[in-house]
Amino acid sequence: MTQLDDIIKGCVAGKPEAQEALYKKYSGKLFGISLRYTKDHSAAEDVLQEGFMKIFTNISSFKGTGSFEGWIRRVLINTALERFRKHFQMYPITDVNESESSFNYDNVLNDISVKDLLNLIQELPPAYRMVFNLYAIDGYSHKEISNILNISIGTSKSNLSRARKLLQIKVNKHFILPDEEISKSC
Repeated sequence: MTQLDDIIKGCVAGKPEAQEALYKKYSGKLFGISLRYTKDHSAAEDVLQEGFMKIFTNISSFKGTGSFEGWIRRVLINTALERFRKHFQMYPITDVNESESSFNYDNVLNDISVKDLLNLIQELPPAYRMVFNLYAIDGYSHKEISNILNISIGTSKSNLSRARKLLQIKVNKHFILPDEEISKSC
């Protein structure tokens, strides 16, 4: 039996020291996920706290099949999505024929820190941020996203396309144009 198994059993039994150990072990990773789905640190802390409450309440439903970390990630993402649904209304978008421009993400990503990228994602409008995170970072399909957010598959695709375009603009503005401006002034 591993230490994690002991912590999980302690949490199932409602032992505060086990809950504290679980929180210490996973709060950093889960806070990072919370930040991706929220606009700021305060909202991310709220999602994290609510997520841990759900984890502690429902930990007995984890049957040991699959990854425990994957299970708690899913609980936290669902918590963030519930919060999103309470605060934002998603409207269907019928125009999904936006073209994907050719853009070399690899070169830009070498120059952007994780913190900078997270900040750019947090600046996206809420609907775009949700779809972008679910699709590009957490690996959900457009069909799954449409079911989760109660939107059409076309709206999911359109929101992803628009999120990517906004991120391109932000990356160009913050990381590419300044260097071009410097070379123009020389």
